[in-house]
Amino acid sequence: MREKILEILKGSDGYVSGEEISHVLGISRAAVWKHIRNLKNEGYKIESVTNKGYKLGGIPDKLDIDKIHEMLKTKVIGQRIEYVNSTDSTNNECKRLEDKTDGTLVIADAQTAGKGRLGRVWESPHGSGIWMSILLKPDVSLESVSQITLVTGMAVCRAVGIDAMIKWPNDVVIDGKKICGILTEMSAEIERINYVICGIGINVNTPSFPEELQDKATSLFVETAKKHEREKIAADVLNEFEKLYNVFTEKGFSFLADEYRKMCVTLNKDVRVIHRNNELTGKAVDIDDSGNLIVETENGQITVHSGEVSVRGIYGYI
Repeated sequence: MREKILEILKGSDGYVSGEEISHVLGISRAAVWKHIRNLKNEGYKIESVTNKGYKLGGIPDKLDIDKIHEMLKTKVIGQRIEYVNSTDSTNNECKRLEDKTDGTLVIADAQTAGKGRLGRVWESPHGSGIWMSILLKPDVSLESVSQITLVTGMAVCRAVGIDAMIKWPNDVVIDGKKICGILTEMSAEIERINYVICGIGINVNTPSFPEELQDKATSLFVETAKKHEREKIAADVLNEFEKLYNVFTEKGFSFLADEYRKMCVTLNKDVRVIHRNNELTGKAVDIDDSGNLIVETENGQITVHSGEVSVRGIYGYI
């Protein structure tokens, strides 16, 4: 029925009344309204005018999964892609998969309940960004799993370019504004990893942000004043991720630490560390070979483990 309503709207030069659609398709006007509402939620621009009806104003930019496949140079990562038009979150979609094959990618055109770190909401509307999760079965220690977040940030920086930097441990920023968030979740038993899900949200063609986010968030479109091909960026991230992930699983994060330090905008910044309701300030002076942040405080150096804390700059987002 959805496709039939779209055909009617596409075939009209002007407005089509709900009564006419109802008559042609043999459904109630309430059913027509419900389908129109769902189409709007999918990103279709449909004008609704009383006593005139409905008019199609624009079609959403939908991801082309075949294009992503064509640009992939990976052997494992993304070789199986599960696409959904909309989901609560791609991490949750990964968890619901019956076949949890290593390297599976779940990608969506929109998320209705995207999650950021510490339970924060991540806005992920239709046609504007890359909302995807990679399912992994790494042969690493439980203690090393959090380092996958750091590896992912490096992959995004490599793929995006344009002066993208990492805000330790799980954000990618441009000029101090967040362009990408990473959320890594794990299913494990004692001394055994079942699987790891690495969720990646990238603001690609988002044209603007609410006033309360304008000093904290940005997109590739905002930074470059042009639209970007989401399929290419997704493929580039996956290609870079597999290269870095292979080094990480075979040799350890220490072999990537030098490159990570060069990408990390948090270093040499004054930071506020909030951990278990305790707050302290200091200067981020290093990233150790395990990916931990070393902070110099008035009481000496402390080692901050990713996943345990919230780190914020004293004078701004970084």
